Amino acid sequence: MADRRHLISLDDLDDSDLHRIVRRGVWHASGGRSEALRDDIVAVLFRNTSTRTRTAFSAGALRLGARLITYGPDDLQLNTGETVEDTAAVLSRMVDLLVVRSAAGEEVREFARSDRMGVINAMSAAEHPTQALADLTTMSRRFGRVEGLRVLYVGEGNNTAAALSLGLTRFAGTELHLRTPPGYGVAQSFIDRAERHAKASGAHLDQRHDLRDLPQVDVVYTTRWQTTGSTKPTADWRDRFAPFRLDQALMDRCPGAVFMHDLPAHRGEEVTAEVLDGPASIAFEQAENKYHSGRAVLEWCAGRLPAEPW
Repeated sequence: MADRRHLISLDDLDDSDLHRIVRRGVWHASGGRSEALRDDIVAVLFRNTSTRTRTAFSAGALRLGARLITYGPDDLQLNTGETVEDTAAVLSRMVDLLVVRSAAGEEVREFARSDRMGVINAMSAAEHPTQALADLTTMSRRFGRVEGLRVLYVGEGNNTAAALSLGLTRFAGTELHLRTPPGYGVAQSFIDRAERHAKASGAHLDQRHDLRDLPQVDVVYTTRWQTTGSTKPTADWRDRFAPFRLDQALMDRCPGAVFMHDLPAHRGEEVTAEVLDGPASIAFEQAENKYHSGRAVLEWCAGRLPAEPW
């Protein structure tokens, strides 16, 4: 039996594995074929809504030759009071990999206490690691590299921004400029971890709460303002967020940059239709890359990511 691995946070990956997963995602996107999970069983448990991530991992598992079991939020006995520990003990005796989306990050880690199945965090309230891997794969495909890229992130310092900060800063010479509304920045615990990565790789990270003096960048990135499973702690949050709406005037301040969005998008709220549907947008390519990078994640967690060259 191959060694099973967990991906709960990007910090569960060392630099070598992080870079290999991104390269493998590009390989899959370029038409690479693999049945590395033939005869494995992959279970997918989403306790919150999902379109891209659930479809990407489900389709990816099938494409890799796995059998698939899917659970809705109310399908398991967790809904009647069974503990996560007991549920994990049962599932780990029947499936090889478990892809979990749960707002409660500790719940995902409880599933990962089993060493008989690999567990993938498909988004928790704190971090969205597989989104960052899709983002890095998108950048690599678009620019032919991640190293040295400059990214401006505008909007809430949510789980996507947290994961991006942990991922991009591990590539040499990159820049990540976070511009978040006052009171809605990336949590300091993630900033501290990302700064350690940046120091080791020679990357640059900064977070500010205004849009003055924007740097020249290769990528402008935003996410929707109402993250799945989250609520806002202040009643006036829309007033705080309004200056961070991404419109064509803001894009014009970053000439030549492409636009990324993790979707779903609310046109007219965090981004205008002119930008999302405009020529600089690669948001839907980014969504597709979740499928490609997801296959690389499944291979890694199954202990079947092959050695390079592929």
